[in-house]
Amino acid sequence: MPKIHPTAVVDASVKLASGAVIGPWCVVGPGVTIGDDTELVSHVVIDRDTTIGRENVLHPFTVVGGPPQDKKYHGERTTLEVGDRNHIREYASIHRGTANGGGVTVVGSDNLIMGCVHVAHDCRIGSGVILANNAMVAGHVTVCDGANVGGGAGLHHFVRVGTRSFVGAMARVSKDVPPFMIVEGNPAEVRGHNAIAMRRMGLVDAEVEAMKDAYKRLFRDRGGSILAKLDALRADYSSCVSVMALCDAVLETTGGVHGRAQESGRSDDKRGTRVGTPGAPQA
Repeated sequence: MPKIHPTAVVDASVKLASGAVIGPWCVVGPGVTIGDDTELVSHVVIDRDTTIGRENVLHPFTVVGGPPQDKKYHGERTTLEVGDRNHIREYASIHRGTANGGGVTVVGSDNLIMGCVHVAHDCRIGSGVILANNAMVAGHVTVCDGANVGGGAGLHHFVRVGTRSFVGAMARVSKDVPPFMIVEGNPAEVRGHNAIAMRRMGLVDAEVEAMKDAYKRLFRDRGGSILAKLDALRADYSSCVSVMALCDAVLETTGGVHGRAQESGRSDDKRGTRVGTPGAPQA
């Protein structure tokens, strides 16, 4: 049987797995499902229409599944989906989606979401992600698997943060972050390749060196078009999966709006019907 502290307020419609723990002064609203061995430590609010998987820990004063902070939202039913083994620390907030953005916010598994982080509506957070204290993730953002976002960084709406990339603390990110790259600054610019993350994921030295060469040719060398540089990299490193992924991401960004590939499918009152939904976190 789940353990529910007598001071907690749990809606009658909530579905709790047998090992779930609802600590003191928590509030769990309608339409919520909580998986086995997930713990709400204390003073946690799960507003409504949220699914949380197994072995998650939500620390005091976390608020998840709240309504989106979007003036186009008018109370329609939207959802939040959270995977397994996430640690969501004090005062973090994660909001449900909007009908305009696909209706769902998604958080994967094995993530560390530190204190006071905000994840807005319609975001897609992959797995193995770190969002450090006070990181601000605007609506419709995708953070791909294994990315690391430093404290106080601000991610503009519709930005995509590539897999195994690193965003420096306090960075202002208004353009897509390429996979395996390090970005810093205001505005954020590519400063190098994330060799540490590549080695931690088990890539051999030859692939790390290939990514170093790709970084130099794409982001440091002057002259020549970006398309010509991508063609040359594809020819030189056709068997290097990580370099091919980098080339694909950079090419998608060039076709986006203001350096944001996902914004090419945006809709609002002036731009008509949405063409697509944000890319998968693994991209």
